[in-house]
Amino acid sequence: MSYEFEFADVFAYWPELAAGALHTLVLSGLAMAIGMVVAVVGALAKTSSPTWLRYVVDAYIELIRNTPFLIQVFVIFFGLPSLGLRFSSNSAALLALVVNVGAYGIEIIRAGIESISKGQIEAGKSLGLKPLQIFRLVILKPAIQAIYPSLTSQFILLMLNSSVCSAIAASELTAAAGDIQSRTFRSFEVYFVATSVYLALSIVFWCLFAGIERAFLRQPSRR
Repeated sequence: MSYEFEFADVFAYWPELAAGALHTLVLSGLAMAIGMVVAVVGALAKTSSPTWLRYVVDAYIELIRNTPFLIQVFVIFFGLPSLGLRFSSNSAALLALVVNVGAYGIEIIRAGIESISKGQIEAGKSLGLKPLQIFRLVILKPAIQAIYPSLTSQFILLMLNSSVCSAIAASELTAAAGDIQSRTFRSFEVYFVATSVYLALSIVFWCLFAGIERAFLRQPSRR
């Protein structure tokens, strides 16, 4: 094999890679935050709303979970302009990520809400706790403990899925890598470095989330 690896050509563009990684984090963070608002509203609608509204939420969930994310991005960026709704590439990427993570988040949060037994809530009422205290002390923490691993996994998947948004030239790491590759023609080196960055980000967040769980959410051991 006569191919010579030249990572120096790639690292010469490290400011663009760093900017791409930062944009990926910002895009993922915003999408997760807004998506969780959508998920909470959807989960409440699915667990305590009229039947017709539950059907609407179910249709939304099934539509998103059973279609490719890339198609969802294309529909928003290329399809909606036909209806007069135009978005920049970054706005379309954010909207697509929010719509996608919202659908998955609804089911995660619904499972957390339904994991709290009615007996616990009744016990809180019998102790004279007010509704806000019941929500904070009886429902919120156990529900978060139940869904926390799924939510953290969903964030990691969301961050990795944001690479698909490079197909519409959104400002993120994969798009930055593609620009660098077109200038250096060092495909292996560029995408190896991009892969390493995604892996490093994932490991950092896994460690961060694990630390948060140990510090705030883990049940105390009984002896």
